[in-house]
Amino acid sequence: MVSLAVTAHSGPAERGAALAFGVLVLVGELTRWPGTPGAAGPEVREPAPLGAAGALSYALLGEDAGRASHHGAFQAVAVVLAASLLGSVPHIARGRGGTLDHLARRVLTVFFAAVCFQPLYATGVLGRWGGPAYALVLLALLVLTALCGAVLAAVPVHCRTRWPFGPLLREELRGLLGIGSAVCATGAVMALGVAVAGLWALPVFSLPLLLAQLSFRRYAAVRDVYRQTIASLARATEVAGYTPAGHARRVAALSRAVGREMGLSEPELTVLEYAALMHDIGQLSLVDPVPAGATADLPAAEQRRIALLGGAVVRQTGVDREVAVVVERQADPCPEQPLPARIVRAVNAYDEKAQGAGPGGPLKALEELRLAGAGDYAPEVLAALARVLARDGLTLPVVG
Repeated sequence: MVSLAVTAHSGPAERGAALAFGVLVLVGELTRWPGTPGAAGPEVREPAPLGAAGALSYALLGEDAGRASHHGAFQAVAVVLAASLLGSVPHIARGRGGTLDHLARRVLTVFFAAVCFQPLYATGVLGRWGGPAYALVLLALLVLTALCGAVLAAVPVHCRTRWPFGPLLREELRGLLGIGSAVCATGAVMALGVAVAGLWALPVFSLPLLLAQLSFRRYAAVRDVYRQTIASLARATEVAGYTPAGHARRVAALSRAVGREMGLSEPELTVLEYAALMHDIGQLSLVDPVPAGATADLPAAEQRRIALLGGAVVRQTGVDREVAVVVERQADPCPEQPLPARIVRAVNAYDEKAQGAGPGGPLKALEELRLAGAGDYAPEVLAALARVLARDGLTLPVVG
C-alpha cells in the first residue's frame, strides 16, 4: 500500500519501461501452472518463472538503452504488485490455492532486491565500480534475494502445517539449484540486456524461459499420470477384497507426514509415498487372503514372504527400483531396515490396529506399537508418528 501511494503521488517514472515490465509479469502470472508454491509437497516451487524473472529484472534495472533509470524501489513494488494482482484474477476465480502466499512472496522478494540495489545505483556507487565488480554485486544480490525467497516460502508452510522448519527450508534451498537458478540468471541477464539494447531485449530473453516453462508443464503432467497409475495399482488389493478400502491411501498420507517430520528430502518422500501405496500389493499373489488384510500380526516368515512377493510385482510394473526395495524390506528386522521401510512398517501396523477399534482406537494402537519394543518398530519412527498424530488431531485426548 505504501508503494502504491508513493507511486501514485509522485507519478510513475519511465512509463514505457514500467508498462513493458508490467506486461511481462502479467504474462508470467497468466501462464503459471496450478499448484501452491513452496515446500508443501510435490508441488512446483516457482509456478511462474517468467513472472519471477521479469519482476526481479525490474528491481535490478539501472539503465534503459544507456539512459539512467529513476523508477526506484517503491515503483518496482507497485508495478509488480499491480501486474501480479491482474494475473492472479483467473487463478483466484478458479479457486486455486496458494495465490495469496505466492503474491506476498513475490512482492517481498522484489522489495528486498529493489531496496538493496536501487539506492546503490542512484547514488552512483555501482556506476563507479563497473566491470567485474558490478557483476559480482549483482550476483551477491541475487544470492541474498534467493535466500530471502526461500525463507519466505518455508515460513508460511511451517505456520500452516507445523512441519519442522529446518527440513522445509532445506528443501527450498535445494530447489534453488533447479528452476530458481534459471530465474535468477534470467532476471539478471534481462536487466543487463535492457541496459544495453533497450526494452526489445525483454522478448528475446523471455522466450527461452517461456519454452522451459511449457516443457516443465508437460513433465508435471507426465508425473501426475505416473502417480495416478501407481495409485490405481495400489487399489487393486482393495478391489480384489484383500485389504480394506482406503487403507493404502491412509498409509501413504501418514507415512509421508512422518517422513517429513523426520526430515526426509522431497525425492525420498516421493519414494516413501509410492512404496506406502504399494506396500500390500504382494497379497495379490496369495491363494487365501489374510483376514482383513492385516499383515502386522502374521508370523515374521509370512510377512517376509508377502513383502518379497510385493517387491517382485513392483519391479515388473517399471516403478523405480528404490520403491521396490522399500516394499521388499518392510518385513525385515527393524535394525536392518532402511528408514523408509521402517516408516511404512510402523504406519501400516498403526492403521491396521486403529481402524475399527472404537473411539480409543488410535491411542490403543499407538500404545501397542510402543509396547512391542525396538525389535519390531523403530522408537524414533514411533515418536515421529506420535507427534504427527497429536499435531493433526487424529488422536483423542486422554480422559482425566
